[in-house]
Amino acid sequence: MPKQKKKIRRFYDYSLLFVIVFLTIFGLVMIYSASSYKAQMDYEGNSAYFMIRQGVIAMGGFVIMVIISRMDYHWYARFSGLAVLVSWILMIAVTLVGKEVNGKKRWLGSGSLRFQPTELVKITVIVAMAALITRIGKDVDRTAGIVRAVMITLPLAAIVALNNLSSGIIIAGIGFIMMFVASRRSLPYGLCVLAGAVVIIFAGPIGNGLAAIGILRPYQLTRINVWLDPEAYPSTGGYQVLQGLYAIGSGGLFGKGLGESIQKLGFVPEAQNDMIFSIICEELGLFGAISVILIFMFMIYRFLLIAGNAPDLFGALIVVGVMGHIAIQVILNIAVVTNTIPNTGITLPFISYGGTSVLFLMMEMGMVLSVSNQIKLEK
Repeated sequence: MPKQKKKIRRFYDYSLLFVIVFLTIFGLVMIYSASSYKAQMDYEGNSAYFMIRQGVIAMGGFVIMVIISRMDYHWYARFSGLAVLVSWILMIAVTLVGKEVNGKKRWLGSGSLRFQPTELVKITVIVAMAALITRIGKDVDRTAGIVRAVMITLPLAAIVALNNLSSGIIIAGIGFIMMFVASRRSLPYGLCVLAGAVVIIFAGPIGNGLAAIGILRPYQLTRINVWLDPEAYPSTGGYQVLQGLYAIGSGGLFGKGLGESIQKLGFVPEAQNDMIFSIICEELGLFGAISVILIFMFMIYRFLLIAGNAPDLFGALIVVGVMGHIAIQVILNIAVVTNTIPNTGITLPFISYGGTSVLFLMMEMGMVLSVSNQIKLEK
């Protein structure tokens, strides 16, 4: 009897899709809870102002995510060079004509039609690095290969860091993780991690030295000093940090209940943005905070599963780049809120308020799902 041919079907990671939907909906609930007081004060009694804006963009982003997830991810590599060029043009435009908010130029556009090009740069670095590493192959461990990778990542990270140090760090971190995963050598990358730990331990003296030679700006040095001793700046730089810590401490094990936060009533500035994790801790307690962390860990697990079964190196590296972005941003946001590192203005993915952030995160999720959709399963 002739052998029956094995049926091959495509894999689509519905577990990851569920996590994305859950985090987005949970984020909208927490944005409403954290921002309702401020929205009511600032927008003529419309307590759902921030939630509605975020929800509309999230829905648009979800549609884009589904479309991207059905595309062949190899198509992205053709436009990696163009993406790098566009990223440079946009970042130069931000530096020259960007809209200044709170003393920082991070936005292009005006009014409600504005976005942060740094979010595009993150996707650009992921795709460009994946294309480069795939192209150079084993040369990724040679000096020429490392230099080429550095020339893609560090200049973009540097120009982003001029007005957005936190995003510059994230972009450099994405490139670092992708190179580490692709490399067969671990010692150089381990030494880099050790050097980073030393910088954090001696942040005070190093910050003063960098400020003296003009590399660090005064507000960045202030953030380091506030981190080291927030109680010395209770009404200025340390105010947000201290109020966030009060929120975390008052939440206890199970929290005060959803919507019952006291600190969001004008005490924690912009509670719906970078400090939303402190409101989660206050309202849902340690249990809620750990649950959120576990959900992100499950998302990372799904990324690892997809990357490990990706059809080729390019697909695996795209997933690794997105995984690195999410992991770095979650870790840094929680570290900032708990005052483990200096305040750097990093949002919590899918949960913090920010239209540009959620839109480009959805695009990244579409890229990961498009890789998962190319995995073949034999029946």
